[in-house]
Amino acid sequence: MAATHVTTFAGGGGGLVYRMMAMASSKSLQQRKAFSSLLSQSHSKSSSLFPSSSMRKGLSSSSSYLFNNGSLENERRHLLSSSRFFASTPGTSSSSQKKASSSSFSPKSASSSSAAGSSPGKSEGRITQVIGAVVDVHFDQQLPPILNSLEVQGHTNRLVLEVAQHLGENTVRTIAMDATEGLVRGQKVLDTGAPIQVPVGVETLGRIMNVIGEPVDECGAIPAKKTYSIHRAAPLFADQSTEPGLLQTGIKVVDLLAPYAKGGKIGLFGGAGVGKTVLIMELINNVANKHGGFSVFAGVGERTREGNDLYHEMMTTGVIKRKKQEDGKFDFTGSKAALVYGQMNEPPGARARVALTALSVAEYFRDEQGQDVLLFIDNIYRFTQAGSEVSALLGRIPSAVGYQPTLATDLGSLQERITTTKKGSITSVQAVYVPADDLTDPAPATTFAHLDATTVLSRQIAELGIYPAVDPLDSTSRMLSPDIVGQEHYDTARATQKLLQDYKSLQDIIAILGMDELSEDDKLVVSRARKVQRFLSQPFTVAEVFTGKPGRFVELPETIRSAQTILKGDCDDLPEMAFYMCGGLEEVKGKAVKMAQEAAASGAK
Repeated sequence: MAATHVTTFAGGGGGLVYRMMAMASSKSLQQRKAFSSLLSQSHSKSSSLFPSSSMRKGLSSSSSYLFNNGSLENERRHLLSSSRFFASTPGTSSSSQKKASSSSFSPKSASSSSAAGSSPGKSEGRITQVIGAVVDVHFDQQLPPILNSLEVQGHTNRLVLEVAQHLGENTVRTIAMDATEGLVRGQKVLDTGAPIQVPVGVETLGRIMNVIGEPVDECGAIPAKKTYSIHRAAPLFADQSTEPGLLQTGIKVVDLLAPYAKGGKIGLFGGAGVGKTVLIMELINNVANKHGGFSVFAGVGERTREGNDLYHEMMTTGVIKRKKQEDGKFDFTGSKAALVYGQMNEPPGARARVALTALSVAEYFRDEQGQDVLLFIDNIYRFTQAGSEVSALLGRIPSAVGYQPTLATDLGSLQERITTTKKGSITSVQAVYVPADDLTDPAPATTFAHLDATTVLSRQIAELGIYPAVDPLDSTSRMLSPDIVGQEHYDTARATQKLLQDYKSLQDIIAILGMDELSEDDKLVVSRARKVQRFLSQPFTVAEVFTGKPGRFVELPETIRSAQTILKGDCDDLPEMAFYMCGGLEEVKGKAVKMAQEAAASGAK
C-alpha cells in the first residue's frame, strides 16, 4: 500500500490552517488533472485561503498526490463548502487580508500611515488561536507594541493578555494572565495602548490584589488615585545613592552578624516551620514603627493556604488593620503592608509578572513618598520557574537544565529595580528555594549573584527553642566590613562567630566523652558560647499573642556593647537562662537577680 502523507498549509492573517490528509501515489493522468482542477476551483472560491505565491506553488506541486480513499466528487464538495465558510468568516475576507498584508510588512507604509495621523493604542483584534496560556491575536489595524496589555471582550471575567511576540501577517502572540477556558476563535480583543497598569499608593495598604491590580480580598475596589505600569526602567545611575547604609531591624542576631543594606537584596533560606513567616512579620512591624516605612509582600507561586494564613496572622498581630463600617465598606487605616498574590494555581503568565506588580507598588512609596520600603518575595525561585514555562510556551530554545535562555535578563530586570535612590530605598527579602539542595542549579546560582546578604534559618537551632532560629555561622552579609559598619562592630561580630565555631567543633567531643573531659579553657568556651546563643534569642512583638512576652527592639549600639561584655567574661557569673528571650544586657541582669531571689525563696521554704 502506498505511503500516506499529511500536508499542512497555513493561511494568512486570519490564521487559517487547511489540512489535506491521506494522499497516496497517483494512478492516472486523468486523476491528476481532475485533482488539479479541484484545487483551482477551491482556491477561486476563497482567495484568503492561500494568498501567497509560495502557497500556490505548494498547491501545484501537491497535485501529484491523490486522496487514497473516497471519491473526488465528495472531496470537491467538502473543499468548496469549507471555502464558502471561511470566505464568510469575519476578518478573513480577501479585501481585509490584502489590506492587512499591505500594512504589516512594509516600513514605508507604516511610516506613511503614522504620518497620516493614526494614533497608537486602542485598536481591535480577533483571537485566531488558543494554546493553553498562549493566545494569538490578529489585528487589521496597527499592531500593539511588545508588553502592551490587551483585554478580551465578551468574557465572563476580566482577562488580560500581554503581548510577547510579533509573528508577522499582523498577528501577535500573547501570554494570558488568567485561565483561558471559554475563549473561542474570532473573539474580540481590545488593545489598551499601554502595559499592565496597577493601583499604587496608601490605598493599597491592607489590601490583597492580583497581578493586574484587581482586589481579591472581597473588600471592594481599591480607590487608588494613581496607577503605575508593572514594566518600569531601573533608576538611572545618577539617581542612585552611592553611600552604603545599614537598615537597622532591631533583631540582634541580624544586626550584629549579618546586617542588611538599605536597598539591598537579602536571601532568606529555611524549611517549613522554622519561623520564616514570623521573622517576615517582625521585620514589617519594626520597619513600620521605627522607620515609618511600609512593606509589600509578593506571593509568587506559593500555596494559597499559606497566603491565606499569612493574611490572617497579619490581622491578628496588627500589621493589617481591617474594620467594617456601618455602610458595609472596610477601613484599612493603620495598616502597614500591601499584599500581591499570584499563587501556584495561577497560569505561568501571572506568576511571572506578580513580582513586578508588587515591585511597582513598592516603587511608589520609595519614589513618591521617599520612604524606606521592605519588599518580601516568596518565592523568588517560582519567579524563575514561571519564566521558564512562559519561554517554553513561546517556543524559545531552552538553555541549561531546561531554563529559559533569558534567565539572567529576566532576573536582572527585576533585581536592578530594587535599589537605593536619593529619595528612598527598597530593601528586598527573598525566600529562596534550592531545588534538590543543588546550589549550582542555574536558578539559585543566578539569584546568588544579586544578593547582598543571606539569612539562614536552622532547624537545629529551632529545636533548642531559640527564636529567631537564625544560624549565626551560615548567615552572611557583604555589609560586614570595617569600612561600612566600623572596626568595633566588625571585630565584635567576628569574635562572636569564632566563639560559636569553637563551641561547634567541641560538640562531638562533648557528645562522646561529656563535659567533664574538657579542659578548663574549653569549658569556659562552652559556657560563654551557650550564653551568646541564648542572648541572640529575642521576643518578637508580633509573637506576643503566642508567647505572652512583650517584644523587644534592640538598638545596634546596645547589641554590640552586650556582646562585648559576654565575650570578655564579665557575665560568667550569670546563669544561662537569664540570657534567654531578653533584650539588652540590663534586662539580662535584672532577670538574673529575679531568678536568684526566686531560688532563694524556694530554698527557704
